[in-house]
Amino acid sequence: MSHPAIQRVVDAALRKGVRLEIALFQAPTRTAEQAAAAAGVGLDQIVKSLVFVAPRPDGRLAPIVCLVSGCNSVDLGRLAAVTGETSIRKATAREAHDLTGFPVGGIPPFGHGHPTRVVMDPDLCPFQVVWAAAGTDGAIFPVSPAALRILANAVVAPFSRECEMPRRPAAMEAGLLFGAGGTAA
Repeated sequence: MSHPAIQRVVDAALRKGVRLEIALFQAPTRTAEQAAAAAGVGLDQIVKSLVFVAPRPDGRLAPIVCLVSGCNSVDLGRLAAVTGETSIRKATAREAHDLTGFPVGGIPPFGHGHPTRVVMDPDLCPFQVVWAAAGTDGAIFPVSPAALRILANAVVAPFSRECEMPRRPAAMEAGLLFGAGGTAA
């Protein structure tokens, strides 16, 4: 791999016996929409790795990485209930970078710089393949949800809420586009 951040993600997967196929794009993949367009898949097949923090009395921040379907958002009340944390907030970009070792827009589901608690959106589970960031903007990888859960040491729990937009463009529903893994793209 050309970038050390990508290599860290690849190495973390290899330590668990999984070989990743990293896809590199000239186009940006910082947002779920950009990643879906680059990979040619539905927005709901994109894994957003969103960092939240639970402040501790001593001032430390306990990171919680939420693996969210690209079409969903995090419900803080549900996340608090699932994690048992009484105070949770979204991490700032600087905090997210400091806690994971990766920049926002490239944060992978695993391979973080510090131990992190990871929760996974159940809406990712029905797919054969989902796509996640590989450490930098422009680098993503396909993975089965089952492998993703194992690689990230994630707990699958209902903490998200669906957005109001349609989950797949009409062309995809009509079967006009096809992508990786035999799924509509």
